[in-house]
Amino acid sequence: MLDSEKPTLMIIDGHSLAFRAFHALPLDSFQTHDGQHTNAIHGFLSMLLSLLRNEKPTHIAVAFDISRASFRTRVYPEYKGTRAGTPSEFIGQVPLLEQALAAMNITTLTKEDYEADDILATLSVRGTAEGYHVLVVSGDRDTIQLVNENVTLLYPASQGVSALTRYDPARVREKYGIDPGQYPDVAALVGETSDNLIGISKVGEKTAVKWLGLYGSLDGILEHADEIKGVVGNNLREQKENAIRNRRLNHLITDLDLPVELPDLARAPINEPAVRDVFGRLEFKNLLERVIKLEGGDAASGGAAIVTAPAELRSDAPAAPRARDLLDEELAAWITRSTAACPDGLGLTVEVQDGKAIGFGLSSKTEALNLPWQPDRTDYAPFEAWLAGDAPKIMHDAKNQVKALQRSKLAFGGLTVDTLVAGWLLRPGTPDKTLSDLVSRYLDEVLPVHDPNQLVPDETADGGVPQQAWYTLRLAAAVLPLLDPGSHRVLTEIEMPTLLVLAEMELAGVAVSHDQLAVLSSELGDKAAGLAAAAYAEIGREVNLGSPKQLQEVLFDQLGMPRTRANKTGFTTDAGALADLQASNPHPFLDLLLKHRDATKLRQIVETLDKAIDETGRIHTNYLQIGTATGRISSNDPNLQNIPIRTEEGRRIRAAFQAGVGAECLLTADYSQIEMRIMAHLSGDPGLIEAFNAGEDLHRFVGSRIFGVAPDEVSNQMRTKVKAMSYGLAYGLSAFGLSRQLRIETSEAKQLMTDYFARFGAVRDYLRRVVEQAKMDGYTETIFGRRRPFPELHSPNRVLRENAERAALNAPIQGSAADILKIAMNGIARDIADSDMGSRMLLQVHDELVFDVAPGEFEALQAVVTHRMSTAADLLVPLDVQVGRGQNWDDAAH
Repeated sequence: MLDSEKPTLMIIDGHSLAFRAFHALPLDSFQTHDGQHTNAIHGFLSMLLSLLRNEKPTHIAVAFDISRASFRTRVYPEYKGTRAGTPSEFIGQVPLLEQALAAMNITTLTKEDYEADDILATLSVRGTAEGYHVLVVSGDRDTIQLVNENVTLLYPASQGVSALTRYDPARVREKYGIDPGQYPDVAALVGETSDNLIGISKVGEKTAVKWLGLYGSLDGILEHADEIKGVVGNNLREQKENAIRNRRLNHLITDLDLPVELPDLARAPINEPAVRDVFGRLEFKNLLERVIKLEGGDAASGGAAIVTAPAELRSDAPAAPRARDLLDEELAAWITRSTAACPDGLGLTVEVQDGKAIGFGLSSKTEALNLPWQPDRTDYAPFEAWLAGDAPKIMHDAKNQVKALQRSKLAFGGLTVDTLVAGWLLRPGTPDKTLSDLVSRYLDEVLPVHDPNQLVPDETADGGVPQQAWYTLRLAAAVLPLLDPGSHRVLTEIEMPTLLVLAEMELAGVAVSHDQLAVLSSELGDKAAGLAAAAYAEIGREVNLGSPKQLQEVLFDQLGMPRTRANKTGFTTDAGALADLQASNPHPFLDLLLKHRDATKLRQIVETLDKAIDETGRIHTNYLQIGTATGRISSNDPNLQNIPIRTEEGRRIRAAFQAGVGAECLLTADYSQIEMRIMAHLSGDPGLIEAFNAGEDLHRFVGSRIFGVAPDEVSNQMRTKVKAMSYGLAYGLSAFGLSRQLRIETSEAKQLMTDYFARFGAVRDYLRRVVEQAKMDGYTETIFGRRRPFPELHSPNRVLRENAERAALNAPIQGSAADILKIAMNGIARDIADSDMGSRMLLQVHDELVFDVAPGEFEALQAVVTHRMSTAADLLVPLDVQVGRGQNWDDAAH
């Protein structure tokens, strides 16, 4: 048989390639609507389709490991013992990958007590004997030994699976200086770190290759060991058992009894309904089309042929309209006609440069306009009127564009949908970050973009803001129907108004004293230096207090302290572990180290804030509306939510936040115990409801019931325990976690929880109900209808499942608190605008709002704020609002 007539057998190491794909592709970017991670599956299948297209195998199989246990671990229990545990997010993807391969009619194989490499080796030997070209696809270097004139290894690059290096005998000799069959001898001498196989000390690859050149094999080297001089020769003689053991373990088994014959592995037509089902559940729209294109091969040839390379765009994707320029009457007529044709809104994108609007893209379903912008031009008057009016507008990532409009003094109204926010409501745990991401996910298309390598962009390659507006409009039509009615209400009634409020707050910023921050930074620097010096004195030398490696040496070797949790670099030195260590084994050095860390962290916060002060003396944070899965608002650049509240330094940081020029003072307003109030409402617990309606101190009331004493006899220690437990229960805190937090015995923590539930049984019943309902529905829901999916509740992985249960407990509470605060913010902003007040909302930090108060407006603003916050939700208990007043944030504390 001529070589060109030989069939091609492709055999793939499934675990090896899937694991590489898992680490090559970002976890958060590949996740289904219900939260299933898919990056390993996507990367593997993408690689597979490229292989099928390029190599055109006639026969194929994918081998998987069953577990790490095999005959090798019985011979050497430490085999692969240094490998970290398999990530839980990866484990759940392997069965789904096997389902996808089965739908494609690709055989998958496993063998109890053996590894996937042994299956590959057996099939490789069979294939060679039966006249096949064999392609081995693996990221395990042990498979180099399989390479010969009829077997080629395709080995993935270190960065993932997209690039594969071909190893034939000549390439192996070029890279390693040996024949492929000699590679196991090299590995036996040198050792394999990834497999925890210890080689001969000081013997590297070059030495091993040199010895093989002289003696031919490992056996030959050992026979002539007495002839090898120097330290390495002595090491070889003393440690030869390592090499013998390694060679035994890295030898691949070539005669396994497998349940298939090679003809059984012939490429067969895919099961299209099954492929559509599996790929639909995985939300692989682009990959689905590529797989469908595998059909059409000649059955008589024993395999399906590859039709075409995958397209970048869907074959039936509509072409974006070419943007036009219209002015005056033509522009007015177009807006009138298009608004009537698109009653749900037109697509709008603002081109922003240096924070201001320099152009607009406007789109209907079939047409797009390009509107370059210059101040005071009159030929865009119809557009300005439409922009300022209530006509519905659909945008993507609108907040920065809204700010640009305000900086450009352009009136704006009518925003009904932000597709970025809508997409987040569908996937709150892992939101898509860009228009391109959403277009790919929901339209199954690729958003054209400029080539980043072109210094002068090709205008025809990217339709600019008109094209973005067109894609945004189409995207909204695809996304909105996927929102359930409750989520749709959250979008239109809560999130869209909140977006506009956040834009106003970011523009306003808050006045901050550079001088006060500079003094505090200097003092914290001196404090950190003093703590470091004292720490050095305790151990008699200087070390880098920020180096985990050096700290491990000091704590566990020099000071002989108990080792903490193991990690990749040895033993963890994170804050939590060291705090526990200090509690159980107090030491002056450890105390100074923790204080040094606190001072250093605070100084970093202060310096970050100081750098963010602009030329007007104000800080303008960026509020992340889609930054959390619960719906809570977060902030960055700088982060204003990590400033300590109860420490002296934290109070001094807050004191630097001041009333702005022309303001009378600051007003702060905060919800009191909002999460516990929501817990009382959702659980309907009579005891909690009674405490809140009576206006009593909740934790003293609960403490009196648990400890059987009068409320005024509840000590501060009792109150602290009750408070920790009340909040901890809502976060799924276990008795062990409570005992660690309170530094009490686990038995006491269990008794506390038992006593709590004996008196507040409705809380226990509610928390059980939440998880049970979430398991049935697949999601939790807030009072207002915000949903959070929890697919991990059915995960076979215990850690993932228990983490999901804890998160599901609190999601309705935290999410409802987020909704309530946003509703209050929106109402306050409307009242301020309607009353034409000069006061401004400046900050939102956790459950607190901060305002600049215009002269003479304190009482009026206080009334607005108190009313809107206390009536934002109709609960079974009152929403208590605490208001403060002062010249700075700390003085205004309540």
